[in-house]
Amino acid sequence: MINASSAQELKIRLYGDPCLRKKSKPVESIGPAERMLIASMIKTMHLNQGVGLAAPQVGINEQIFVADIGDGPMAVINPKITKTSGSEKMEEGCLSIPDVQVNVKRPQKIKVTFLNQQNRNVEMECEDLLARVILHETDHLKGKLITDYAGLAERLRLKKKLQEIEKRSKQNSS
Repeated sequence: MINASSAQELKIRLYGDPCLRKKSKPVESIGPAERMLIASMIKTMHLNQGVGLAAPQVGINEQIFVADIGDGPMAVINPKITKTSGSEKMEEGCLSIPDVQVNVKRPQKIKVTFLNQQNRNVEMECEDLLARVILHETDHLKGKLITDYAGLAERLRLKKKLQEIEKRSKQNSS
């Protein structure tokens, strides 16, 4: 069980922050510092009504993300997608790109291996929303954002809003 009650809220990095475009490093081992980060990430995700949050979104380029689709929070460390099947296109949002929705085509079912916060290897098969959240957050660990999936027409439609978010991001970091 992950205790997020004593954790503190973290600042979510916005579109335009260079941290969101860096590839994250694998985590060597999970100790007290990583567990505290995970608890703070869960608290931040919940306070912002998110279903997932990756470490780069809070300025840490390590392969860690948290997710909660309503079954309770989970921490995923060093994820590897080992199998995918099916395909589904859906609108996705992102805490780092507020008020922006992008249609993203993703596999409907996946198999993923990762470390949990007890340093145990986990292999999990999931589908639908959980699969989508895991793929979305894994993209963050690779420096990829939902806007990268947007077609030309969608990018043009989003351009002004993305520029406004980028401007806010620069103001927040100065």
